Amino acid sequence: MSTPDDRHFDQLATRFAEKIYGGAKGAIRLAVLQADLLEVLPQRPLRVLDIGGGLGHMSLWLAEQGHQVTFSEPAAPMLAGARERFAGAGQSATFIQASWQELSAQLSEPFDLVLCHAVLEWLAEPQSILPLLHQLTASDGWLSLAFYNKDALIYRNLLKGHFRKLREQSFAGEKQSLTPQQPLDPRELAEQLSGLWTVETHSGVRVFHDYMPHDFQVKAASNNLAQLIEMELAYRRHPSFAGLGRYLHWLCRPRALEG
Repeated sequence: MSTPDDRHFDQLATRFAEKIYGGAKGAIRLAVLQADLLEVLPQRPLRVLDIGGGLGHMSLWLAEQGHQVTFSEPAAPMLAGARERFAGAGQSATFIQASWQELSAQLSEPFDLVLCHAVLEWLAEPQSILPLLHQLTASDGWLSLAFYNKDALIYRNLLKGHFRKLREQSFAGEKQSLTPQQPLDPRELAEQLSGLWTVETHSGVRVFHDYMPHDFQVKAASNNLAQLIEMELAYRRHPSFAGLGRYLHWLCRPRALEG
């Protein structure tokens, strides 16, 4: 059986923007990521690398905090969208059109903060990027890693009664789908990270929103989005609920390599 290729969003940039950031899902995702980062980042300008940064929502927020951002994205339409977003906000960044495999040849110094958000699940071999992330993170820096949670996908399929899909372990989205092709098992990823990283914080992203009936989602988002985000933030690290997040966000410190 052939191995799937890494997925890029050359033809799906507009749909991606509307689907991910056009409503409550994107607002919750940004709120959780930003709250987690604000807890740990030092109060000084940092050198930030965003790998596969999409349309630049997180990078722009960091630039607005006074950080120096290097933004990488392999898909030209996504990169163009990020450039427009920065220009519209009067912010600047270094923009690189490159796949993650090409970055080590283009970047000479490690960064204080490396973002790798919703990238692993689109890679043919997600674990293959981990050594590069370590290489590009300063010894006293941080890795912000957000990934599509296989546990949440399994639970959602259980709730919907999609038992055949679970028996077949059929989780990949269709070719033009925005369902990631490689949802990650958190335990497997933790084991793969263990030699390179110490995971300092664990948060769930959308720990209850995606399980609400659709009508409830619409009502909560339209009537009081702020309250919805407040509750997601309040329960993002709850020991029973955090692991149900549609995405998981781990803030990691690099380990010193032996030898």
